[in-house]
Amino acid sequence: MKTIKLLLLCISILCASACKKDFLQRDVGVQMTLDEVFANPLQASRYADNTYTFSLNDYGRLNGYKGMVSEFTDESITNAIQAEITPMNQGNFLDPGATDVTSIYTQMYKGIRNANVVLANLDKTPWTSEYNANYIRGEQLYLRAYFYSELIKRYGGVVLLTEPQSFTEAASDPERSSFDETLARILSDLDEAITLLPQTNNDWPNPAAQANRATGAAALALKTRMLMLAASPLWNTSNDVSRWQKAADAARAIMNMNRFSLEPSYANVLQVSTSNEYIRIWPRAPRSYIGTYISDFLVPTSYGGAQSNMSVTQNHVNLYEMNNGKPITDPASGYDPQKPYTNRDPRFYVNILYNGATWQGRAVQTWQTAPNSSGSVTYGTDINASSTFTKTSYYLKRLWPETAKAGSTASALLNFVFYRYAEVLLNFAESQNEATGPGTEVYNAVDAVRLRAGMPKLPEGLSQAQMRDRIRNERAVEFAFEDMRWWDILRWKKGPEIVAQPMKAILVVKNADGSFTYTQTDLPAYQKVFTDRMYLYPIPQNEMNKTAGKLQQNPGW
Repeated sequence: MKTIKLLLLCISILCASACKKDFLQRDVGVQMTLDEVFANPLQASRYADNTYTFSLNDYGRLNGYKGMVSEFTDESITNAIQAEITPMNQGNFLDPGATDVTSIYTQMYKGIRNANVVLANLDKTPWTSEYNANYIRGEQLYLRAYFYSELIKRYGGVVLLTEPQSFTEAASDPERSSFDETLARILSDLDEAITLLPQTNNDWPNPAAQANRATGAAALALKTRMLMLAASPLWNTSNDVSRWQKAADAARAIMNMNRFSLEPSYANVLQVSTSNEYIRIWPRAPRSYIGTYISDFLVPTSYGGAQSNMSVTQNHVNLYEMNNGKPITDPASGYDPQKPYTNRDPRFYVNILYNGATWQGRAVQTWQTAPNSSGSVTYGTDINASSTFTKTSYYLKRLWPETAKAGSTASALLNFVFYRYAEVLLNFAESQNEATGPGTEVYNAVDAVRLRAGMPKLPEGLSQAQMRDRIRNERAVEFAFEDMRWWDILRWKKGPEIVAQPMKAILVVKNADGSFTYTQTDLPAYQKVFTDRMYLYPIPQNEMNKTAGKLQQNPGW
């Protein structure tokens, strides 16, 4: 990786939720040296706040909201050629347009650099009683661990930098650390951070304004994720169950805080300013409709959007059980393929827009007629042959608040959630099931999430393998479109079984009598591939080109 050069500080604007105070206002062109910054506690604390800005902070973010990670998975497809998505779906991770490969690597190292500068200079600052230097240190340790966590889940072991490189330092040819070494660095930073940070955001005078702040609970939540990654099949080829127990214990530590609970309504999970379910979020001020990924990426022109370049797949829809708790593949479930949206898991109605659903004052129309004698087809309002309409007969409701619509001045609140309590429960359930099997604690954790959603408890007497399947399905539904599915698929080593399966749509044909016929169909033009080398991203080629050979590429790339 190219030596990261020190830029003279021009303080940038940070989300208000992550600021202790407003940033120092300076005349354009006025710059400060690091010695000047860390000679003043106010300026030093602002420099520390700036580390937060390198975090990932939205769902629609790939190269300016032109794609979502859900389009790498079985959750959705992109309707048109998309430089950020298409290379990933085709396995061409070395394509410069694959921004989740290229830009994340650079962005995370910028964040690491900022954290390292703060950690190296904290002792130089004459801190006053107004500031808590230990807390600032804990923040930087947590954030450095967070940045490395985003790297390790993409690339495996990476170059470990724990000291800032000066701008006079000669370019180096760094070696990558192993996965275990990188994991150890992350866990060490998190363990120290936990001792320095307040437990939760509720320990602040104004919790809502500090929802993005690092806390002990956030560090524990990240620790649980990292321990689960190490315990999962991708990195635990010998199935060492002690690794799973460590992950379960970390999740249990959050549960034992008795500081978190599930939001009463699943529909509100992303759309409330405060919640006992939030462990760390990036709070979003209410968004306007125009010029956001909602209008420019999710919404079809029939609802006033610029385009809809994303379609929810039938593959994802089929994961929702019936509201009696049985999968639709169970003959006893009551599922009727000609009434496919009747009596489904209530989360389906929160997450998906389908033919006949009422949305913004009218029924969604994703039907078409059978070709007439001349071959012509009539389309419903919300579907046609254009790439700016759905190709699967579904739209994404979860990230499209109903108040976000054309012609309205109403704004929509939609937070980016880093960790929430439902994940802690399902992380615990998955890890404990793998460690000891489906005991009472495992059932209780999964059932809590299901009952909140309006679903019945899991049936008794499940085997470990059956419980594994139910937990994995529960994660797919509970965290739909929350940036979770792709990383689960990778750590489970389930790419061919999930991603490379035929992507499916549903064809809705409106009959002459006004009834509808539903037929599941394959989408060969939108088929995705998955090969073994895709479990790890390649180190970006421009970074490889900067080295003399010590920086080794991942296998297959």
